[in-house]
Amino acid sequence: MSDREELVKKAVHSLMHTNIKHRKIMRTHLDSTGVFESQHRLLMTISRHRDYSQKQLADKMNVSTATIAVTIKKLEKDGFIEKIMDPDDNRFNKIGITELGQKVVDDSKNIFKEIESCMFEGFSDEDIDQLTTYLEKINQNLDKCQEVGWEAK
Repeated sequence: MSDREELVKKAVHSLMHTNIKHRKIMRTHLDSTGVFESQHRLLMTISRHRDYSQKQLADKMNVSTATIAVTIKKLEKDGFIEKIMDPDDNRFNKIGITELGQKVVDDSKNIFKEIESCMFEGFSDEDIDQLTTYLEKINQNLDKCQEVGWEAK
């Protein structure tokens, strides 16, 4: 294996390990909110896109409307969200966030900030900017790979 191949392998391993560790830490802390991971992702999306319909939420999250419907039903049952009838079209419901749901969102944002602060301890602004530039370039390269058919089949 060449030196470059070794470096690339090490970099990919580090990216994957970092992602796994970040998700594990996030999951552990977010468990305290009382919302499961998929429910949490939807709740955060609803907080950023208030009054979206189920279809709009599904499109935004790249999941099926059936997946959204199941998660919405559970979040509504537990009091985190509410369906609001669209006054212009009774066939559609918009999804609103309740006070309890907003508390989970606010708590989650604080958790995100704490973890981000921990992650980047000892990094200068320039370090973070450079890392961001590298990661954006990697994502652009991966986009190109998808365009030429390198995605999983």
